[in-house]
Amino acid sequence: FLMQIVCAYCKGTKGDTPVTFVRAEFNNVALGDSSKVTVSSEGTAKYNFTSSFDFTSEGTNTLDDLAHKPVFLTVFEVLPKEKKQKEEKTVILGQAVVDLLPLLEGQCCLEVTVSVSEALLTTAQILGGNLVKVTLEAAYSVPEIFGTTGPPQNYMVGLQLPTIGEKDCAIFFKNGTLKLGGEKEYVPRPKKWPIANILAPGAQYIPDSFITGGPFVEEDGELNCPEDKDFRNQAETLKKRIVWDFESRCYLDPPAVANFQKRIADCRFWPVEITRVPVAPVSKGKSTKVDKGDDDGQVFFHGVAYVNMVPLLYPGVKRIRGAFRVYPYLDGPVYEKTKCLFSLFHDVGHQNKLGNVPGINSPLAKPILTKIVKEEKPPREKDTVRKLSSIKSQSSDNPLEGEVPLYQNAEGQQYVEAGTYLLLEIELEKALVPKRLPEELASRVKEMIPPRPALVRRTGGAQKAVDDYHAQIQNIATAILEEYHKMFGKELTSGKDLDNQTLENHKCQLNYELNCSGKYFAFKEQLKTAAVATSTTSEQLRLFAYEAQVNEDFPLATVYYEERLVRDNQNLEHWLDYGSFCLLTNDILKAQECFRKALSLNQTNIDSLLLCGLVAIMLEHYEEAEIFFEDATCLEPTNVVAWTLLGLFYEIQNNDIRMEMAFHEAAKQLNARLAKEKSTAETVDVEGKLESSLTALGVVIASPSKGDIPQGEFMPLLSFLSYGFLKVSKSQISLLVLASSASPGVSQRPSTIFMETTRFLMKVNAVQYVHRVLAHELLHPQGGPSCEYYLVLAEIHLLKKDFAKAEEYIHAASQMDYLNPNVWGLKGHHFYLSGNHAEAKECYERTLSFVVDAAEMHFIYLRLGSIYLEEGEVRNAKNTYLLACKKSPSCLTWLGVGIACYRLEELTEAEDALSEANAMNNYNAEVWAYLTLVCLKAGRQLEAEQSYKYTLKLKLKDEALLKEIHMVQDMVGFGDPSF
Repeated sequence: FLMQIVCAYCKGTKGDTPVTFVRAEFNNVALGDSSKVTVSSEGTAKYNFTSSFDFTSEGTNTLDDLAHKPVFLTVFEVLPKEKKQKEEKTVILGQAVVDLLPLLEGQCCLEVTVSVSEALLTTAQILGGNLVKVTLEAAYSVPEIFGTTGPPQNYMVGLQLPTIGEKDCAIFFKNGTLKLGGEKEYVPRPKKWPIANILAPGAQYIPDSFITGGPFVEEDGELNCPEDKDFRNQAETLKKRIVWDFESRCYLDPPAVANFQKRIADCRFWPVEITRVPVAPVSKGKSTKVDKGDDDGQVFFHGVAYVNMVPLLYPGVKRIRGAFRVYPYLDGPVYEKTKCLFSLFHDVGHQNKLGNVPGINSPLAKPILTKIVKEEKPPREKDTVRKLSSIKSQSSDNPLEGEVPLYQNAEGQQYVEAGTYLLLEIELEKALVPKRLPEELASRVKEMIPPRPALVRRTGGAQKAVDDYHAQIQNIATAILEEYHKMFGKELTSGKDLDNQTLENHKCQLNYELNCSGKYFAFKEQLKTAAVATSTTSEQLRLFAYEAQVNEDFPLATVYYEERLVRDNQNLEHWLDYGSFCLLTNDILKAQECFRKALSLNQTNIDSLLLCGLVAIMLEHYEEAEIFFEDATCLEPTNVVAWTLLGLFYEIQNNDIRMEMAFHEAAKQLNARLAKEKSTAETVDVEGKLESSLTALGVVIASPSKGDIPQGEFMPLLSFLSYGFLKVSKSQISLLVLASSASPGVSQRPSTIFMETTRFLMKVNAVQYVHRVLAHELLHPQGGPSCEYYLVLAEIHLLKKDFAKAEEYIHAASQMDYLNPNVWGLKGHHFYLSGNHAEAKECYERTLSFVVDAAEMHFIYLRLGSIYLEEGEVRNAKNTYLLACKKSPSCLTWLGVGIACYRLEELTEAEDALSEANAMNNYNAEVWAYLTLVCLKAGRQLEAEQSYKYTLKLKLKDEALLKEIHMVQDMVGFGDPSF
């Protein structure tokens, strides 16, 4: 090493131009002194100083030493000799610390002009090797017995890492500072060199290296849950702690990197030991265990923290930081969790690193064996017996019955009682497992699914429907004028003026002719078709499709989904909805086509990516699936469902480590979101929340007039509240609102990543994966069987028509939450689909009696209304169908109203309701059938015959209804054009 040193602004103790020299030290060895130089009048001195030392992979100066030990440059002043003084005296003026780490990063020259003749590492070593930085911040909440008075103590922490090949490097942090509670450690604060012989103030700090801290909920260790917040705050503010703030470094060559990865995968947990030893040496006059040759030596307050190193195997992860609880060091548990046989502090090979510390440098200490005991050095019988007896009771901290514990650690147990934890950080220069860049993922997605070019804007959608409607009006008006000219053209050409009476006669004759010929009805239907295209929105079509889907009329559902695409095939929601429907019908290839078209419209849409990934798994295209899921997590890192589905993918691939990574990230994002929601909720004014809740529920405190009371025999509880039949106070209603918001339709326990993912899968009909997700829910610490869990299982078995299993799960759900309207709603569906309409009616009425609606009310209204019609409760049927029309009007809801009004002999209202139904779907044969009946009863022969023609054309399947039409036709004497 060649060092050229310039000292600026140098002043001596005996004058401004002192005689000085520089001494270089490395690894506790003096490298030499420079020649003596007199400082110039400008305060500078130049030293031409050459010194060198050798390094080897094994020996005094290793690559590991270069990584974490600096070169010390100490400037001495040579004091003038006094009389009778034989040797000259020196005084330290200052000290500089030179970090040699850049030499391991490929540099050959540093700014302080420390240079090497050739690079220390080859290109292959630089690319394949790695650098580990371990920062020990502090041990918090240490035992109360630790005091600042009494004999001085050395607080030490140690761990080991592989460094060269399969050899281990022991890292020790000594001389921790015991502090009393009272204030938090400030951040950011500089990290320190883990070396004791630094003389100059401030030189102990590593340049540009700081402890920055961060929210504890984002840490990787333990004690990072919201419920740990109070304990962490107390421990880091009020309680005693031992502070180090040291950073130590360790170089890993390429074989050591591979060994490091393998050992993390095999062991997962890394032992980090902590101990306290007295600084004062043990008196030689007393006999000690060390003097007697005891193997264990003296290790006081020996504890161990288990650091989960698996996150370092996650793609792209270079750093873990967190709090890790300290447990008493016991051979059995340590071996069980880490496969380490012996304590780091008993290793004779590390005595030089520990220094002359009493109780540690045992002359008969055992070596550390973390893998397999070497055959050429078998353990002694005593060691073997001790190891076996420790491993014998691995599954329990207590010895087995009849077993005598060979080693007790009462001092270490105090760490558990005090709640002690270590706060440390392990950082790599390069991630052990590279992560694909977002740009690469986006490029791969584009390769699989090229983006669709933007289409030229054409007249379509709503504008086209309006234009068609106007065109139909023009065509009909032209046809009527032509008919008028045929009938009265001669009178118009005669040149005579027509009076009002003549014109009125012409109008009546024209109307009669149009009705007799059937042209009036044809014109009406043409205009109705155009009006339907104008009035029906995309959301209405989606509702109609969903109705047909639930009623298992899949051909009709397909018509509606495809109609949405015809109207606007540039809307990705249309493609996603159609693809989800195809998943329900098990048309996987069609679903894949829909999801890929949606993704081609917007390649950053998360739902499209997730659904493409799910279909890719179904088709066993696993590489594509991974790309889709990873891209989703990159585009939206806070998406809980995306991370959970990525974890499920890795589970299918039997990649446990990456599965754990994805689930951990999903839980982290969910906890962050719930904490934010909780914080927001706490700031909401309670009174304002109550008022908004009452408004949302439709609850009115004041009693309305009697004229506002709805007609009908059945009224749900909400209606009684709304219309003042039940006199309740505002405080009582607030309790009712809060109680209802805690149970119906909402999980009472905190949501988990698996239930959130289950909701998504059920929404998109990907039921193939639901059982796998629910299996994780059972094992989740915050999960387990819940009301929602059983409802999902019941819904799946209803889809399969497995009514026995569905009933079993519904019963389990009701046992957990009897007041949940979703339970009663699904119970009603179960009875309805299984043919027990009496029980279904009771369950549906119970659902409607709750203050808060069930999650899906539309089909509850439809099915309850149909049951009322079957049982002759026509007035209740009408009211129920009207509720459905108010919330989500459709052809079926208006058809129900029309049927009920017809049965009540309210023909005008029946025709209006049936016309609404026909406007929404003029291909429903039942609507035409009831229009036929209404027209027959109203005496409108032509319209009755036309409606009957459409009824037959659309192939009405209800034989009883068809028979009723024939009976009414016979009764009125018209309506069947075939006679």
